[in-house]
Amino acid sequence: MKTLNFEALKVSLRQNKDGYILTLNIHPDDIPEDLLRDFVGAHYQVVMVRVNGDNAPMDRQQEYTGDRAVRIAGVLCRDPEFWTYLVEHSEILEEDEDQASEWLRAEIGVKSRAELKTNPEARTKLETIFVGYQQWKSD
Repeated sequence: MKTLNFEALKVSLRQNKDGYILTLNIHPDDIPEDLLRDFVGAHYQVVMVRVNGDNAPMDRQQEYTGDRAVRIAGVLCRDPEFWTYLVEHSEILEEDEDQASEWLRAEIGVKSRAELKTNPEARTKLETIFVGYQQWKSD
């Protein structure tokens, strides 16, 4: 069995009564000749892998984990109770969002919370901090 292998960009996704219609943009140099020759309405089994900027397969679970971590870090830094937690643990001097943000970035080893998307070590440190904070809140 011959498989078709090519790169494509998602252009649009819409829905009709029969299901979803996915439109892909394929560069003329990349489109397989067999795909051009097949009739409209031909049935395919499709396997797709999203690639990152280096054209390497992207770990989607890691992508969502990173987004979640960025959200948690942002919520923590804006949470006055988290500021109190940090003051009580002598991590910051005043209950303040800027101090909490600065402390958190230093503690997890990032310059920007956005780095949590691609830094699993920082995400692990954030998770430890978050769990400690949640335990403190429940006491």
